[in-house]
Amino acid sequence: MIILTAVLSILPWTAGYARVLTLQQCRDSAMANNHELKIARQKMTVAGHDRKIAMSNYFPDISVSGAYMYNSRDIHLIPQEASDVLTGLGTPLQGTILNHIGDILNKIGNDIDSALELDTQNIFIGAVSVTQPVFTGGKIVAANKIASLAEELAQSQYDTGCRQLAAEVDKAYWQIVSISWKARLAEDYSELLQQMLHDTEILVNEGMATQADLLSVKVRFNEAQMLLTKTENGLSLSKMLLCQLCGMDMDSEITLADEQKELLPVPETATSKGFADIIACRPEIRSLELAGEIYGKKVTVERAGMMPQIAVTANYLLTNPNVYHGFSNTFAGMFNVGVAVKIPIIHGCESWQKVRKAKAEAVIAEYRLEDARDKIILQVTQLRKQETEAREKLEMAGNSLESAEENLRTATIGYSEGVIPSNTVMAAQSAWMKAHSEYIDAGVELQMTADALARAECR
Repeated sequence: MIILTAVLSILPWTAGYARVLTLQQCRDSAMANNHELKIARQKMTVAGHDRKIAMSNYFPDISVSGAYMYNSRDIHLIPQEASDVLTGLGTPLQGTILNHIGDILNKIGNDIDSALELDTQNIFIGAVSVTQPVFTGGKIVAANKIASLAEELAQSQYDTGCRQLAAEVDKAYWQIVSISWKARLAEDYSELLQQMLHDTEILVNEGMATQADLLSVKVRFNEAQMLLTKTENGLSLSKMLLCQLCGMDMDSEITLADEQKELLPVPETATSKGFADIIACRPEIRSLELAGEIYGKKVTVERAGMMPQIAVTANYLLTNPNVYHGFSNTFAGMFNVGVAVKIPIIHGCESWQKVRKAKAEAVIAEYRLEDARDKIILQVTQLRKQETEAREKLEMAGNSLESAEENLRTATIGYSEGVIPSNTVMAAQSAWMKAHSEYIDAGVELQMTADALARAECR
């Protein structure tokens, strides 16, 4: 929510207005709009639901079921021949003096036959079942631990994604700053040549310079104009890339805060952290540690497949018809309670192989963790040396810049007085241009190295 608020505060552009953005604002905007991070946040949500699903296995499984079935015929418990005998039990006596007794016997036979015919045309069945796991070999406990670790792993992977995106934004940001400063430098260089062109025209009129000198200055001035155009185009393309990273329209008018400064910022030297603290705070290390723990719990899950599974069950069954008191077309039911035990014996040693496979995967995860630790130590060591070299390079570039400034000043004065040839002045201008460019490169390199080191040390 904080990131979203920060983004909303920088997004409302107005027509023709270039919003000034800091490096942190660019990072916040990129993290709020990046599609990969959006996916990572949804993965965190999914992992949270998986944890709750795993937790539900601790509780009883309660279900209600019901069924209705229509049968086209009833069930008769005796064959048709016996049924005919029963229904005609008194028929031989009819038409005799025992006619009344025959009727009675037929009635008795019909009643018996009807009693032996079950009305099963409409059958209703209902059941309520409760199953509570009692012992699963530690599978439920391990599955819950895996789900919790997976949720934490999703968070760690999201943090890693944020760091990687921040590195991309930093690179694009400082590239724009570098090109912007070089664009200003190209403009100053063009102005120097324009002034020199003006002075040369005066010297030619006074006979103190030749047409060849004038043509040389014009060629150099045209080159400076072309360099300025290329730099401005490069600046426009670099800003489009940064806008794309930040989730903005690529044609948005933006200006970076460090573009407008008179001097390039020099990052302060920070106190270095110990390698143990650095390794402990890196999200990718935490991700590998969590992966190792997950594989360790998978061993428990696979081992549970070789252990007895015990559960308590309870059911209530309701039927119509029912046979609890003879056969009746009414609803009636009963309870039952039981214990279910499943003991695996052998299945081609499959469970053993699964356990061994899980153990091997856990060992692989441990190797990856050790390799990542070594690479982080190497990365931080290299970045520390690079930062030291970048500071020294910036200092040397500053000294060279001072010398180039003084050299250009004296050469310009000498040329205006006609004692120094134009080639010498243009050489001094080129040296001045190169010194400024190297100073900008050194300053930007120091910034990017310092940012990378701060990120590597979790500062």
